[in-house]
Amino acid sequence: MPTTKLTSKGQLTVPKAVRDKLGIQPGEYLSFEEKDGIFYVKKSLKKSPFDKWIGVLKTRKGQRTDTIIKELRGK
Repeated sequence: MPTTKLTSKGQLTVPKAVRDKLGIQPGEYLSFEEKDGIFYVKKSLKKSPFDKWIGVLKTRKGQRTDTIIKELRGK
């Protein structure tokens, strides 16, 4: 099991084997979750500005694209 040392500034170096398994690159975020006294480390996924649009068109199934665009643009 890989281990790491906490610096006086509260920083950790994530071992390469762990970075590779998590698929993390420099600049990416990790999140920590506690369950029953055990901490889990996860790769924190960035939210895309487009996430808010997921599923918006489900209620318009069967409508023509040009009709939907006109309605969304207010024309």
